[in-house]
Amino acid sequence: MSGHKIKLSTLLFSGVGTIIGSGWLFGSAHAAAIAGPAAIFSWIIGAFMVLIIALNLVEISTAAPIRMGSMGYFLRYTHGSFASFIAEWTILIGFISSVPSEASASTQYLSDWNYEWAHSLFNQHTQTLTTPGLIVSSLLCIVYFLINYYSLLFLAKSIKVVTIFKLLVPIIAIVSFLVVGFNPSNLHAIGDHSLAPYGISGILTAVTTAGIVYAFNGFQAPITFAAEAENPKRNIPIALIGSVAISTVIYVLLQIAYITTMPQDILAVHGWNGLNFSSPFASLAIALNINLIAILLFADAFVSPSGAGIIYTSLSCRVLRGMGDHMPEKLGKLDPVTKLPRAALIVVLLLSFVSLWLLPSWDKLAAVISVGYVLCYATVPVSTYSFRKLSPNAPHSNAIRVPFMKILAPAGFILATFMLYWSRWPLNGEVIFVVLLGLPLYFYYARKNQENIKFEITKAIWIIAYLIYIAIFSYLGSKSFGGTGAIPDTYGVDHLILGVTCLLFFIWGTSVSYKTSEYIKEIDNKIEAN
Repeated sequence: MSGHKIKLSTLLFSGVGTIIGSGWLFGSAHAAAIAGPAAIFSWIIGAFMVLIIALNLVEISTAAPIRMGSMGYFLRYTHGSFASFIAEWTILIGFISSVPSEASASTQYLSDWNYEWAHSLFNQHTQTLTTPGLIVSSLLCIVYFLINYYSLLFLAKSIKVVTIFKLLVPIIAIVSFLVVGFNPSNLHAIGDHSLAPYGISGILTAVTTAGIVYAFNGFQAPITFAAEAENPKRNIPIALIGSVAISTVIYVLLQIAYITTMPQDILAVHGWNGLNFSSPFASLAIALNINLIAILLFADAFVSPSGAGIIYTSLSCRVLRGMGDHMPEKLGKLDPVTKLPRAALIVVLLLSFVSLWLLPSWDKLAAVISVGYVLCYATVPVSTYSFRKLSPNAPHSNAIRVPFMKILAPAGFILATFMLYWSRWPLNGEVIFVVLLGLPLYFYYARKNQENIKFEITKAIWIIAYLIYIAIFSYLGSKSFGGTGAIPDTYGVDHLILGVTCLLFFIWGTSVSYKTSEYIKEIDNKIEAN
């Protein structure tokens, strides 16, 4: 390893800069449409839940090697290749869909420019990109691809300037909106004149489907640098908790600004769930006659998503390479110049096109991405608790032992399960189905590699059973979350049943963990060598 160590300030900057991405351009509007003014609480709930998962990830990322961009790889140390493949496949769905979501974010904002050709990019009635809009978004995906394919140096040189710009813009926007148009009566202006006109279910559903999880997923950035961090036992937790806390404050203030400055004549006609701005904050700035802020927002709508799109393209191909044992061999070959697998980049580009044209809007892509992320989040506490069980004495000096992990791990699993439930049927069922579609790919290469498939299945069947169970429970669950209502939701009975039953899956998952060959090779053997 290089002697250079990453300082706390850089770790904190990376976390905040990644979390405050394109999600802020649309998240507040979509959360308000689902939860009304109570969307403020959705951001706080989302931040708390992500923080619980992140604390699990802090410990495991310092106790074991991590592959760039892939939380799911940890299961390879504790549950084997099949379990790991399922987790990595779910995060891959999220990462690949993130590439076109960033492109669609730019295109949707572009459609509000005062030009006829720009207006033709987005259909206000269907809230989806038109064919010209899809073409523009596809071209942006190609730009992300080309920068990764030929010149990552360009990104490396510009990333600090880009990050500072995309942090300053939302802060300037918050101050400008609140100074010009603050009207606290908006908090109870419509519906039953309460803070939560769409009920508690609206608050909870917004956490996963409005782009909140999508936005907070950037919390992984400081953890990715754990091996190179200066004093990781102290700095990683500070950077992680600090970046989530700072970003939460910014997102909550953005939500307050959006809600309290919306002109009441517009709100009276449409209600929160009837607003259909293609560029929410820019349109709000125009409505408030602060056109300079609108211009700044239009500029940021290209800068922030483009930076994130380039990064997600890189991460996606790295996840593909990390799954190399169960993917075509060419996907794992590194280019000698860029040090990236170019074949994997091409596959990511093609799959980005598929995601974009099947889900032609930011909000649809963000919902699918969030479910994919949460599915992988659910595996992290199982991995963390399993590491504790397999190595109760903290096997190496860099491992961070997070206090109360015996509570935080099962709590993280339960909260991730709740987020899946809140994602609403049939969306959660559809994403789970896509995850299960990847299984034939695993079995083909596992047989080709002469792996002990029966043994691998015994260590991974709990994940498959868990996914199927969540889909069935969501279908039978509360009508507030898209289900049939067969499982009662009175006094939170559905959540009580789901919490208890998913805890059984957690116990099952941790009970079948073992020291895999990768664990022995990459952790035990290195400890003995030291």
